Amino acid sequence: MAKPWLSTVEKLTEFFATDQIEASARRTKFVQRASKITGKLLLALVTFGRWGAAKTTVAQLAAKAAHLDEPVEITPEARQQRMTARAVAFLQDLLQTAFAKLHTGEAICEEGIFAPFPRVHIADSTGFGLPESLAKEFPGAGGSGSTAGAKIQQVWEYKSHTFEHFALIPWNVPDSKSMDTVVELARAASLLLFDLGYFKLTALATIVAVQAYFLSRLNHQAPLREVVGGRHHALNLAQSLATDTRPVVEKSVVLGVYERIPTRLIAVRMPEAVVNERRRHAYATAKKAGYTPSQAQLTLLAWNLFITNVPATVWAAKTVAGAYAFRWQVELVFRA
Repeated sequence: MAKPWLSTVEKLTEFFATDQIEASARRTKFVQRASKITGKLLLALVTFGRWGAAKTTVAQLAAKAAHLDEPVEITPEARQQRMTARAVAFLQDLLQTAFAKLHTGEAICEEGIFAPFPRVHIADSTGFGLPESLAKEFPGAGGSGSTAGAKIQQVWEYKSHTFEHFALIPWNVPDSKSMDTVVELARAASLLLFDLGYFKLTALATIVAVQAYFLSRLNHQAPLREVVGGRHHALNLAQSLATDTRPVVEKSVVLGVYERIPTRLIAVRMPEAVVNERRRHAYATAKKAGYTPSQAQLTLLAWNLFITNVPATVWAAKTVAGAYAFRWQVELVFRA
């Protein structure tokens, strides 16, 4: 009787063309000559079946090969010899390809919004729990979460529809630690789009230095001063927004005490239902931690705060929020 995981293996390998799998195996040098252990076989063995258990021995993997529709006789020793960095590179390459195939490419923002930029890098990550036996290699996020976990870091290049950066890291490593790698992709006139977890003033300064552009949410704890008439003035953002009735507010500011990054700050007022839910969550979180939310925090929760150095001649203030929403394209790939 066929093992129940065989049909799943067939579905997996059908997701990729056989030629595509073997081309990846050769490209990553996992396969350099004729061998029983092909790229397709490795992909099948390490993806489903007993691999879903917390522990899988090399002998079990070798035994699985003998029960495929086209049996392959391999010894555990031969299987162990192929468990190398090249095997990891091969599987990583296919995983990147899988994410690219899952990306629908459907635009959710107005046509031409990214036309002014030759390259658009969208950085994002997703985390997931792992068996506790992997806690040493992949520590979890801590707290009440899993003791072991991993995080996938990816940078999607919108123009070419490819992932230009891919990394598997421990879950307890904050996204801001990966920001230096993301910034290395910045080139003149390119755009980098990322969420609040990647916020890092030195990284923003680097982007500006290479004449590239950024779009991010604002970390409200970041030092900033408003620019009025060419002069820098102290800005109490919460106090300023508390008395502003406009749906969209834009201010010219500089970020950082030392970096002094020229930036547009765009504040977009949120619907009342969203604001109430945000404040309810803030109160609940504060209660668990034993403090009370400040009035400034509650005020800022009524707004989405964006920062960008893209000139107003390229993006109007209202366009900024629409451009940022495109970050969810990568989120949709993760969910798929």
